[in-house]
Order: sequence, then C-alpha cells, then structure tokens
Amino acid sequence: MKTLRFAAVGDNCIDRFQPPLSQSLVGGNAVNVAVQLARLGHGSHYFGAVGSDPAGQRTRHLLAENGVDVTHMQERFGITAYTEIDVLPSGERVFTFEDFGVCAGYKPDADEIAVLKTMDHVHLGWMDDEGVLRRTLADAGVSVSQDVSVNADPVNLGIEGLTIAFGSAGDDDATAKDLLRRLLECGVPLAVVTRGSKGALVSDGRQTVSIGIRPVEVVDTTGAGDSFIAGFLAARIASLPLPDCLAAGRDRAAMTCMHVGGFPQVPQPL
Repeated sequence: MKTLRFAAVGDNCIDRFQPPLSQSLVGGNAVNVAVQLARLGHGSHYFGAVGSDPAGQRTRHLLAENGVDVTHMQERFGITAYTEIDVLPSGERVFTFEDFGVCAGYKPDADEIAVLKTMDHVHLGWMDDEGVLRRTLADAGVSVSQDVSVNADPVNLGIEGLTIAFGSAGDDDATAKDLLRRLLECGVPLAVVTRGSKGALVSDGRQTVSIGIRPVEVVDTTGAGDSFIAGFLAARIASLPLPDCLAAGRDRAAMTCMHVGGFPQVPQPL
C-alpha cells in the first residue's frame, strides 16, 4: 500500500486509570489516531499542545518513539491534559473526570496551517476553536475528518467542510442508523458510525455497508474507536472499497482492545 502523509490535530491527554489498575498512559483522540497511522507505516504528524511539565515531555518522547513527527507539537505553560478512567470488569471504561489543560485554546499558527495544507489527509480530534481550522482546511481543498462524538460543546460541534465524519452510537442499531442519516442529510460526503459491540456502519448516501466486530479477549476498550478511525482512514485515503475500509478499522480496533490504553506502551504508576 502507498505510504501516505497524515496529520492529526487536537487533543492529547494522560489517561489515569484508577485502582485497581493504578497506572497512567498517554492517549487522546488525535494522539491515538496519529500513533496508529504511524504504526501502519504511514507518515504521521501530530499538531497539538502539551504542558511544560513531565507529562508533556513524556507525551512528546512517546509519540516520537512510535514514529510520529512531533515537529509541530507546541509546548505551552501549564499542565498537560489528563483524564481519570474507571475500567469495568467487562473491559468497558468510564470517564470520571477530565481536565483539558493546555489543549484548551490550542490553535495551529499560520506556518503550521500551511504544512497541514500539504497533507494527504488531516484528522481533527477535540478542539475548541469553533470549527475555524476545519473550515480553513476545507476551503483549501484539504481532505478532513473528525470524530464528532468528541466535541460535545455545540459551539465546536459542526460538520461543514468534513470529507468524512465519524460518530459513535453505542450498541443501539436504531440510534446508529439515525446518526448516519443525519450526518448525510447535513451534507457529509461519507459518514461512519461505530456501534460498540455491534461493529460499524458507513454510507456515502448511495451505498451503505455494515460490519461486525472481530471477537477478541477484551482487556480494555480505551482508544478502540480511535484505532478504528486510523485503520479506516488508511484504507479510505488509499482508495480501497468501503467494505475493506470497515474491515481495516475493525481489525485495528480489535488489536487495541487486547491491551490497556490506546496503543502499546509501558504504563507508569498512577
């Protein structure tokens, strides 16, 4: 498969898994997508902000170790974002607290936007820029995706200009189909909705394809959706058929469910 140039922009965080795990790992939607794309062999660039603290340095070094280009990672005075997570016996995770730290207010500068315009595809994670970057890249003809489920604030929740919109609907088929329909009606060329243990759906308004999960022994589902996005994007931007794109996302998500955290790493004590 052709090597592509991707960028992931937005959130990073330290996932703090509460007792009995009592350990922390680097994560975040944009970070997980960037790492998974790099692990798939593509050129992967991360654009975001970390704090001037040990957690920020940890994030920078870990991304670089996984092959992600961190040239455009900003360091800002303050704390690196963190999330507190409870993991249920089923492997499902429950987010109990979140502090966006220096991710809040992050915006790439003019030079960074110029670099983003050279990418084969840009994926946006959580951002609180009211959709400015999304519209700027779309106006420049850049292929852009975003997980609309990670931006809960209405002022930041929008799909105008997206090439691909990802959403999450839990295990409910009716909710998933309704979300898929609404995304298409809003003008998204390609809508993808994950359904938890029931797999995922994709539609371009003409063809709708569904796929189930790949059964594995689930350790933790943190980052599985982000891994699905990376697998799907790598296949889609390489112009593979929609069923193959879903299968690529499914398989990447299944691998992630077999370990704690959004990608393999050595956890640190909480």
